[in-house]
Formats: sequence, structure tokens, C-alpha cells
Amino acid sequence: MRYMAIDYGLKRIGLALCDGGEIIVSPLCQIENVTSNRQLAFDSILTLIREHAIEALVVGLPVNMDGTMGEQARISRNFGLKLAELTGLAVHFQDERLSSKSADRLLADSGLTRKSKKARRDMLAACEILKDFLGK
Repeated sequence: MRYMAIDYGLKRIGLALCDGGEIIVSPLCQIENVTSNRQLAFDSILTLIREHAIEALVVGLPVNMDGTMGEQARISRNFGLKLAELTGLAVHFQDERLSSKSADRLLADSGLTRKSKKARRDMLAACEILKDFLGK
């Protein structure tokens, strides 16, 4: 199955996908989440879903370290539920604790500038979310 993972943030949304055999997980892109027009984010994601023949979605849930769901987890869940409504696709929620930290570790020794790292962080966090979901 071809999955798209979403690392939802209030400023940026990182996206990653896997191949149909669920073997290779790759960063796709990062889109800006414009506060004044959230519909732009939905439209961008819907276009990417069609372009890449996505069959299901995996949305990262930023669960607190004690396992409780805070405000950002609630926002991410609502975003995923809206995507399910818009697309008709199955939406799976994946605990994303430490996915951003893992992405930071991957970028630490990359030699990239701070700006370049920031541009890739959310995509790599989406990759980590998808790898966790797929058990990789």
C-alpha cells in the first residue's frame, strides 16, 4: 500500500511517502501552513495525494511523554480527520514522540546551514513517523 505520512505543524507540514511495497520511505516535501488560509494546506496535500496515487495516510500525533494527548495532538487529530473526510482515505494516527529529535540527529552532522536544516526537518520527521508506522 502506498502511504503518505504527515508531520503537522502550525507553521510547516512535513510530508513523506513510501513505495507500494512499503519498503522505501522517502521525504516528499514541506509545505507552509498559512494561518490566515488553512485551506491552502489541504489543497496542496490533496494535489499530492492524487499525483502520487496515495492509498492511505499516516498522521503523526505529538503525544506527551507521559502518554497523554495535549492541545497539539488534538489539533493534529482534527487535521487528520478533516483529511479523511476530504479524501475518503483511511487515516492512521501514529505516536510521533521524538520524531523531530530523530530528524535533528540525522541533520546534525550534515554540514547544512541552519536554514537548510530547518527546510528539511519536518520532511525527515514525517519519514520517521512513517518508518515507525511500518515497523522499520
